[in-house]
Amino acid sequence: MSEQVETLVVGAGQAGLSTAYHLRRLGVPTLVLEARRRVGDVWRERYDSLRLFSPARGTGLPGMAFPAPRNSYPTGAEMGDFLEAYAAAMDLPVRTGVHAERVTARDGGGFRVSTADGGAVDAEQVVVATGGHQRPSVPAFAADLDPGIVQVHSAGYRNPGQLQDGPVLVVGASHSGADLALEAAATHPTYLSGRVHGEVPFTLGRPSAELAYLVIPTVFLHVLTLRTPVGRRAAAAVRRGGAAPLIRVKRRDLAAAGVELVEARTVGVRDGRPLLADGRVLADVRTVLWCTGFREDFRWVEPAPLDEDGYPRHRRGVVEDVPGLYFTGLVFQYAFASMLVLGAGRDARYVARHVAARRGAPALAAAAAG
Repeated sequence: MSEQVETLVVGAGQAGLSTAYHLRRLGVPTLVLEARRRVGDVWRERYDSLRLFSPARGTGLPGMAFPAPRNSYPTGAEMGDFLEAYAAAMDLPVRTGVHAERVTARDGGGFRVSTADGGAVDAEQVVVATGGHQRPSVPAFAADLDPGIVQVHSAGYRNPGQLQDGPVLVVGASHSGADLALEAAATHPTYLSGRVHGEVPFTLGRPSAELAYLVIPTVFLHVLTLRTPVGRRAAAAVRRGGAAPLIRVKRRDLAAAGVELVEARTVGVRDGRPLLADGRVLADVRTVLWCTGFREDFRWVEPAPLDEDGYPRHRRGVVEDVPGLYFTGLVFQYAFASMLVLGAGRDARYVARHVAARRGAPALAAAAAG
């Protein structure tokens, strides 16, 4: 026997909670399923030293500011606690510890969401808010590394206690790669492999960054969107997994810490050891940290039409080919800000209005169409 709800939101991160907030304000009966034991664990499970790149003033959610000094940079754990507090303060209907495994279309309309414990929820409308990157990406040749080399993806890394004695290779010179290479270098000889795609021209926490943050939200929210040519070019690059410039940790920080920055990519294995594109073999490496990103995986949402890269076909989160199916929190769903806390509320409001309009509210239907 399945449970019956009108609208089901899958995922209680910033996108799912923002969606539930707006649905509640619009009077739409909603249930939110969260796979983890606590709301916010998606942030608490990240590496211990993580700090957000946006200050607290840009990290709130609809109806609630982040409870910290405006110019401070929250930790991942603090962001997790904020999400939990937000769900409680807004009295959002979240059910934790329930992992949605499959979404299927029901005969006659609506959807069935099957869960890991064998239960199911039937819903007239489903909002998938699990984010755009669910599956850690590791190159196939990783399986050929010597079994004595410890391998950890950034999704599973917490702190340097996971590193073996001896040199560490960090693969991927973007945000997390630079962060973890700097951290590892405090106690281990460290290589960072990969091309650095520039640096932002300011330092977080300094006046130059404060000036930059007067402009950045506008650019991320209103310039880099699917409505503008520059935004569409940026969307294509971001969705392909294009590397971003260094933000907090810069080249000079890595050099000062003793990190050996190797521009050559890690491309394979020779005699069980990492092989670089320039032919160099890092024979002394004992630990590899894969900071190689994530991949889309929406195959479990069976009614969703996917493109050749596995990305849902939608218009600002509305799947027009499948009435009643929606997404929030996608990579570049509408703007660069869509994958940031900064943009969660706007995308959620747009989707929530469409959900409400489908219930037959004329005023909301007109608003949603705009």
